[in-house]
Amino acid sequence: FTKAQVDGMTNLGLAHIGDGVFELLVRSHLCRQGNKTVKRLHGDTVKLVQAKAQAAFVEKILPELTEEEQDYYRRGKNTHTHAAPKAATAKEYAMATGLETLFGALYLYGRLERLSELFTKGMEIHGI
Repeated sequence: FTKAQVDGMTNLGLAHIGDGVFELLVRSHLCRQGNKTVKRLHGDTVKLVQAKAQAAFVEKILPELTEEEQDYYRRGKNTHTHAAPKAATAKEYAMATGLETLFGALYLYGRLERLSELFTKGMEIHGI
């Protein structure tokens, strides 16, 4: 995708893509560890993709973001959504949406190495 194409997408469109990218990275990470039942894989995935966990993840990677990456994060974080999940605060949900928007943009640009780098850094907080 070109910059114009990515910038032309809505914030929630980028977050929608980024949500899928983040979940795929989490699933891949957990499967790479091996020796987990499907039930355990599912449970661990759910814990890591929820807004509260994503907000903690964002706090870990924020200092590492370039100016352009910060712009995508803020773009998603400042999106007005209609509802936050019951398990997260409005702030946590906004931070999670920002993360998903950033990951969506990086994926569409084809910056997979950078995605991997940020994902690895963020996962350090979970010790998984």
